[in-house]
Amino acid sequence: MIHARGLARTFRRKKQEVHAVAGVDLDVGAGEIVGFLGPNGAGKTTTLRMLTTLLVPTAGTATVAGCDLVADPVGVRRRIGYVSQSGSTAPDARAGEEVVDHARLYGISTAEATARGKRLFRELDLDGLWERQPKAMSGGQRRRLDIALGLVHVPGLVFLDEPTTGLDPQARANLWQHIRGLREERGTTVFLTTHYLEEADALCDRILVIDSGRIAASGTPDQLKSDVGGDVVTVTVEEVTRAGEVARLAAALPGAEAPQVLGTQVVVRVPHGGAALVALVRELDRAGVAVAGIESRRPSLDDVFLGLTGRSLRETGVPLEPEGAPR
Repeated sequence: MIHARGLARTFRRKKQEVHAVAGVDLDVGAGEIVGFLGPNGAGKTTTLRMLTTLLVPTAGTATVAGCDLVADPVGVRRRIGYVSQSGSTAPDARAGEEVVDHARLYGISTAEATARGKRLFRELDLDGLWERQPKAMSGGQRRRLDIALGLVHVPGLVFLDEPTTGLDPQARANLWQHIRGLREERGTTVFLTTHYLEEADALCDRILVIDSGRIAASGTPDQLKSDVGGDVVTVTVEEVTRAGEVARLAAALPGAEAPQVLGTQVVVRVPHGGAALVALVRELDRAGVAVAGIESRRPSLDDVFLGLTGRSLRETGVPLEPEGAPR
């Protein structure tokens, strides 16, 4: 459904070139749910905008839903669905009218659009909300309405940009079920961006990690976590000034990799977490370091990001795309 080689986008900022995306190769097969993840400023949004025809690539080639991205952008738009992070519904419109109007833009008759829309409302637990205004809906209902808009023309590929941002845990879990249903019940290919690592772990068949404008890793969640290796020991100190000292003690553990200091937390990967934990507690006690918490656990997707990029997915970065860039 997606085949891209050397996809790149360069912007100019104060007479200097900024390589927001520096040559991305990616493949997404039919029926996959693929997570596209990366820290802020990694090139994730720029890549998504290129794949959905909102930005023209500076270099590279891509085929999306069977159409050439540059030569046939209209063909791409006809065959994909796109659910933006900010949503696209007018707050004062009626939900059903929004869906019908959206379908009409694809040349679908009013009668067919109404039938499809009402069917989607049933499938997405929006029954009884056809006449409701989006401003009177809950956050979860509005996001499901956004998904209905992206599906009413029956695309084979749908892009979901941060679909559960701002939702409470119950609404997020409910939306997960609907996202799974897109593939299981409709055979839809889903390209998903998210900052919730547990979401990527639960939903995605495969994950693509982008950093510094390039694909840094690709694989199933289990493959990526197994590549990290060992256990992760995390120490939270009460005084941030002692973090460096804790890092030196952690580095001396048998088989330890270079520790990472994240504010008041020191994270170190070791072959055997249980034994390392006991030894480190003894050393911390001898050194008189007060800790607020210490734990050992198996690697998570966030540890994958720490290993690949040196920072957590949840950390705030500086966007590579300059303000005022073409959209």
